Amino acid sequence: MATDTATHGPLLVLPPELHPNVDHLVTEDDTPVDNIYSEKQQRLLTEPLYSSWNGPGPGRRFVVMSNVGLFYAIRQPPYVPDALLSLDVEVPADLWPKAHRSYFVWEYGKAPEVVIEVVSNREGGEDTEKLTGYARLGIRYYAIYDPEQLLSNEVLRGYRLVGLSFHPIEGRIWFPEVELGLQLWQGRYEDHENTWLRWVDAEGRVIPTGRERAEAERQRAEAERQRAEAERQRAEEEKRRADMERARAESLAEQLRRLGVAPE
Repeated sequence: MATDTATHGPLLVLPPELHPNVDHLVTEDDTPVDNIYSEKQQRLLTEPLYSSWNGPGPGRRFVVMSNVGLFYAIRQPPYVPDALLSLDVEVPADLWPKAHRSYFVWEYGKAPEVVIEVVSNREGGEDTEKLTGYARLGIRYYAIYDPEQLLSNEVLRGYRLVGLSFHPIEGRIWFPEVELGLQLWQGRYEDHENTWLRWVDAEGRVIPTGRERAEAERQRAEAERQRAEAERQRAEEEKRRADMERARAESLAEQLRRLGVAPE
């Protein structure tokens, strides 16, 4: 699952014979855990990257996951972030073995670069236990999106890892090593108008969903079609005017000849 990252630092990949046995771990269950808004928001944080983002650099792979267990120790319960982004790794081809069903740090060889939590109640510990826990794991960037302001008066908070603890990101939330940022966006997603958390590029442009990108391409194609049609109509009008001028000139020449005057 880890890729060659000689340019970006080694991955701490254990040889397969040293991987712990995970057969006893619960990697997923059937308990519903989120509301409809959170479910849509989670998808909005994953699908656009696969649809429209080329990654942080040529040849660098990434995985982005939502509501998947982040296992960091064999005898500790996993974290289950609403979204995680990990660079220079890839999802295994076969997703059915238990060792491939979650994000096991020892399988991927590293912790994710970014973790995002969407607050839906006051019981999740997003700004307490998870704040210290994710820092202990070495997560570089952490964002807390609190749309109902259940934990504080800030809707969106970003943190960067400094040493062994997180420090708040002041102003724009930008993750330089990832080449992505986060910002709030008011708009329509899956036929629902609301405020959403979106990935943005260095210029602050939203990373589009596949549907948004297809619609933008359709609009560009339609604009090009209209431009070409306008050009065709202008060309036809120019030809019509030229034909009329030529006809008038020929008519005038004929009248002059009838009067015995040779047209110039």
